[in-house]
Amino acid sequence: MVHNLGESNSVFNQFIAEIRSVEIQNDRMRFRRNLERIGEIFAYEISKTLDYQDVEVSTQLGVAIVKTIVEQPVLATILRAGLPLHQGLLNYFDKADNAFITAYRKYDKNEAFEIRVEYISSPAIKDKVLILTDPALATGSSIVKTLKEIILLGKPKHIHIVSALASAEGLEYVKRNFSGKNVTIWVGGIDDELTAQAYIVPGLGDAGDLAFGKKGE
Repeated sequence: MVHNLGESNSVFNQFIAEIRSVEIQNDRMRFRRNLERIGEIFAYEISKTLDYQDVEVSTQLGVAIVKTIVEQPVLATILRAGLPLHQGLLNYFDKADNAFITAYRKYDKNEAFEIRVEYISSPAIKDKVLILTDPALATGSSIVKTLKEIILLGKPKHIHIVSALASAEGLEYVKRNFSGKNVTIWVGGIDDELTAQAYIVPGLGDAGDLAFGKKGE
């Protein structure tokens, strides 16, 4: 159910290292581009799980038989932090339909929070492969709440969850809520600790702020 690409030695880990680095994070454009490149590698790996068919392609010298994807997946992301990672997948699944979800933490005066999903813009997802991106899977609450809401629009054939980093606790929470269902989780690293404010440690910080600037108070 969980594929951790960070466990294998590849250039992928260079991009993970750079999005974690407090020095390199100061370059906002590079941070976004690294998330995008991470998304591209996830897309390549997920593409291996899809269905393929033989297609005849006319060349200047004849006809070649090439295996191509039967049906493009639907790409979904949680705004705003998920946009660069989403773009990386869209670079590869360039004919895919796209869904966008607003989900955020609503804090009370005691700093406890609940996840609120206020808006979903989505194409038809029934019997489709759905890929949902969020750069950090911390508690898992945002992913679970979002999936429960979007599934009301139609039951996908398979769901792929993509996060650059995840906490062990968050992964277990997602597993408990989607055990035995057609859900696969793809991550670039798994950290053991969450802060009292539910941020991953060592993690990378607030991906949305690092990519697009800090939100107003």
